Amino acid sequence: MTNVLSLLVGWVLDLVFGDPQRLPHPVVGFGKAIAFFERRLNKGRHRMLKGALMSIALIALVFAATWLVRSQLSLFTFHFSLFTFHFSLFTSHFSLLFDVIIIFYCLAGTTLIREVRQVFLAVDRSLEEGRVQVARIVGRDTSQLSAQEVRTAALETLAENLSDGVIAPLFWFALLGTPGMLAYKMVNTLDSMIGYKTDRYRQFGCWAARIDDVANFIPARLTALLMVLVAGKTFLIQFVWRNGKNHASPNSGYPEAALAGILNCRFGGPHFYFGQLFPKPYIGENERPLTTRDMKTAVRVNRAAEVIMVLLVACRYLI
Repeated sequence: MTNVLSLLVGWVLDLVFGDPQRLPHPVVGFGKAIAFFERRLNKGRHRMLKGALMSIALIALVFAATWLVRSQLSLFTFHFSLFTFHFSLFTSHFSLLFDVIIIFYCLAGTTLIREVRQVFLAVDRSLEEGRVQVARIVGRDTSQLSAQEVRTAALETLAENLSDGVIAPLFWFALLGTPGMLAYKMVNTLDSMIGYKTDRYRQFGCWAARIDDVANFIPARLTALLMVLVAGKTFLIQFVWRNGKNHASPNSGYPEAALAGILNCRFGGPHFYFGQLFPKPYIGENERPLTTRDMKTAVRVNRAAEVIMVLLVACRYLI
């Protein structure tokens, strides 16, 4: 019951507040740690080995530290309640509070939905404003994007984030609790920072990218399934299976294919990253203009899939 309670409270906090802007965020700390070691290790010989050791060490450290803190808080709560029972009614369950905070920090559904809405509002005002706004949530070069490409980039990111920012963290919470959930965020942060096939990161970030692929293999496909189910379009499963492979990532294509099928539009295509052109296949065939109505449909699908996943994880702890 404590896991269910912490899940529900942490999820509601994310729904209401999104990512806390004025509070220290563990992912920011992860990013600083990765950048610190990358600057010192990503040079000379054996870059792949050094990148692998750094990635594995950071993931293991996050898991072990979270598990240790949580276990010590549980032990402290137990001993504290033996001596001060009445006061402990208000101040015990420190591990529960710790879990709520971790879940709140690890879920990223609300913030990206807000950002995507802002992209559509911005591009309706001016193309340049849309390019600036979408640059906040995508890694590609946005300076030459058309209005259609700006909207497409925002919706692709929304679909991918449903997997990376909501379903996958909940999946790992269901398997390994908050230590697994926070360790997954380190995996995801490593991939987002060094998991690129550029000259700088091709060797050093290779293991980070592969670990992320493994960690997201089931969540990405689960995300796509939930999306077509909540949209009431189970006939799209074949479409998702066929088009989900049309992506440089072995995972990201599946939630993107699900949303492309639901909206009957086309995603994908070549993009510039760090000044290099990366050829990417298209997902879907209907190259129609995207509108604010499509964005609202995508947000509804995201939210519905998120609710279903939260209920599934809650049931896992109740059974």
